[in-house]
Amino acid sequence: MPTIPATDNLVEVENVNFAYDTRQILKGVSLNIRRGQVVAIMGLSGCGKTTLLRLIGGALRPTRGEVRIGGKAVSRLNHEELYALRRRMGMLFQFGALFTDMSCYDNVAFQMREHTDLAEELIDDLVLMKLQAVGLRGAHALMPAELSGGMARRVALARTTALDPMLIMYDEPFAGLDPVSMGVIGQLIRHLNDALGATSIIVTHDVAEALGLVDYVYFMSEGAIVTQGVPDELRASDKPFVRQFVHGETDGPMPFHYPAEDYARDLQATEGV
Repeated sequence: MPTIPATDNLVEVENVNFAYDTRQILKGVSLNIRRGQVVAIMGLSGCGKTTLLRLIGGALRPTRGEVRIGGKAVSRLNHEELYALRRRMGMLFQFGALFTDMSCYDNVAFQMREHTDLAEELIDDLVLMKLQAVGLRGAHALMPAELSGGMARRVALARTTALDPMLIMYDEPFAGLDPVSMGVIGQLIRHLNDALGATSIIVTHDVAEALGLVDYVYFMSEGAIVTQGVPDELRASDKPFVRQFVHGETDGPMPFHYPAEDYARDLQATEGV
């Protein structure tokens, strides 16, 4: 397992570009995430947020630039080193992504059984402890189909923290939740990060919930970091793209339309067919 040096920054992204063939997704992205922080990466859908998470997790390699975890370049790790590093990360996928044919208990126990040599008696204690932390110890025997959306997300959060990861990544953790469930998940993200001594990255476009729980925010637009700061700075910002996003304004520098040819020209071409 790679040794993680005790530096202030756990995650460092330096001048990262990424493209699918000729389609540029990320353009010179640089950011630092300090140990113990909960950091949000925000922006419109399609701006490259989830791609950035995949680069940090080693699922993708940068076209240019470097991603470092604890000072180690993720793209330079061999297969064994990368998987050892991933065992120290947790990932909460959008909508939870629970194993549908496993109970809540077995979903949380899965990583412990797969990646450790712990006795089943100890796994039992740990699973119930993780489910207790998200308020669902009493639901341990239920199947995912028997859960509400909020309950499923909480079970997924228990599974994400099963191995006490040093880095936890959340891909749209508030998507599709009612206001109460959203508040519960937000509180759990903050509480579990602090209790575990972890570092968390939240990819989201839920402004109100994110700004209420994170330590720092990076705003992305069209594959680049356009601004950053603590929540109070962003709430008070007079930058047009920040104001547009925070207040949900339709008019502003962040476009709604995907780049296309002139609309009138397309209509004329259609009429001539």
